[in-house]
Amino acid sequence: MNLASSLSHNIFRIVGRTADKAGVQAFVVGGYVRDLLLKRGSKDIDFVCVGSGIELAERVAAALGPKVNVNVFKNFGTAQISMDDLDLEFVGARKESYRTESRKPIVEDGTLDDDQKRRDFTINAMAISLNEASFGELVDPFDGLTDLKNKLIKTPLDPAITFSDDPLRMMRAIRFASQLNFDIDADTFEAIGNQKDRLKIVSQERITDELNKIIVSKVPSYGFKLLFQSGLLKEFFPEMVLLQGVEYVGGNAHKDNFYHTLQVLDNVAKVSDDLWLRWAAILHDIAKPQTKRYDKVHGFTFHGHEDKGARMVPGIFRRMKLPMNDRMEFVQKLVRMHLRPIPLSREVTDSAIRRLLFEAGDDIDALMKLCRADITSKNNDKVNRFLKNFDLVEQKMAEVESKDHIRNFQPPVTGDEIIAMFNITPGKVIGEIKERIKEAILEGEIRNDRQEALELLNRIAKEKGLVA
Repeated sequence: MNLASSLSHNIFRIVGRTADKAGVQAFVVGGYVRDLLLKRGSKDIDFVCVGSGIELAERVAAALGPKVNVNVFKNFGTAQISMDDLDLEFVGARKESYRTESRKPIVEDGTLDDDQKRRDFTINAMAISLNEASFGELVDPFDGLTDLKNKLIKTPLDPAITFSDDPLRMMRAIRFASQLNFDIDADTFEAIGNQKDRLKIVSQERITDELNKIIVSKVPSYGFKLLFQSGLLKEFFPEMVLLQGVEYVGGNAHKDNFYHTLQVLDNVAKVSDDLWLRWAAILHDIAKPQTKRYDKVHGFTFHGHEDKGARMVPGIFRRMKLPMNDRMEFVQKLVRMHLRPIPLSREVTDSAIRRLLFEAGDDIDALMKLCRADITSKNNDKVNRFLKNFDLVEQKMAEVESKDHIRNFQPPVTGDEIIAMFNITPGKVIGEIKERIKEAILEGEIRNDRQEALELLNRIAKEKGLVA
């Protein structure tokens, strides 16, 4: 099969001619070839040559012009060129061998065949020749093209050895399946289950990087189901595994919180690409196993799971090597507040709306997306009823916000102003006065208006004996 017509960018001819002059074989390999055949755009292009990748990169840079720089990584034997909006990486063909205790291979120079054998999956092991005599010829020793057509993730060699050598490939298999909506070959999937405990030699950062790529895929639940079924999920995210299962007591049961969580995640994915909102969906019910109780009257309850879940978020983020900054705080906030809008869907009051807007601030839109996603009943009439009620809540929020400006509330009178007006020293009384004014605004006793706040301030000051 010849793909010359698909290699339209002039960089491929430049690399090919440069390789010919240097007397080496050069190929474009890996993900770029896969995405080219899938007609998916890609800005990252990997080149392999049978020889020095660094030397080829330097020659290509010279051919491109004096302003083109090469970044050389001698420890890895690679070189990188940024050109226009493309990221070009060059490496010499290599063969690898592994030790049991490490996923870092022992690397030696090798042939193209050696290089293709070390690739993770058949769909990533294809190469296209760039030399003039064979330009565009597909080199596909493991029939990756067929697997691509059949939408199949399969290792080029024995999957047990492939995954034992580099256990991160197990996460990558599921990530590619989730991203591309592919199946995983039966033998390959069985090997993941058999080798799952090998994941312990992989750094948490790399595991989480693959997990995040699964989370931002179009239908992330597919990846999570594969992680669960293979046993990988339990290796690094046991809290989520605990959500699975249904308990029966006296004919009463609760829904399976694992599959509910996945449905909420998919619902969020339909309306937002935000990774952290998707994490909020994953963690919104994470504390239900710890808060589950059975009541003879009400059946199963999960009272306080939102607060306990919010307290669990920092620990999970820390262990998973996720950022301990405003992103974590955003997720924590949404987990804590995800039940707050539900009572409003039954009874909408201005004061309740103001309090919700006050606490949620600029995250109110994300919170409402999560709340809508959280409606997963099989009863369509019930779902539609809740969604219509949420429409009313959001309409009321818009009305209240336009009138009272509660989002990111700033006190209309500052503590320093109170101190200056009444010539008093800083202390507890200042906080009490500010709280009274805030509560009056939230309850609708006064508008969020400086003049009305000053009038209330004077009345409070008289009550407290601050003025005659």
